[in-house]
Amino acid sequence: MAQGKQSKQSKNKNASKLTRAQRAARVQAAQERQRLEEERRAKSMRTKQIFTIVVCIILVLALGIPTIALTVLAS
Repeated sequence: MAQGKQSKQSKNKNASKLTRAQRAARVQAAQERQRLEEERRAKSMRTKQIFTIVVCIILVLALGIPTIALTVLAS
């Protein structure tokens, strides 16, 4: 049991003793993941905005065309 604890402690020490290059690589990888996530969110927001605009245009046309047609036919 004591040997198992020692091996875990030595693993933790090894994990905490990263070289500067390893730490820099981890930081760079984390920054890249964050950048990709932000790009994905921005793309999703743009898609939602375009969808909303298209739906609004369809509603305006669906309501406006019959109104204009009735106005013209009633004259």
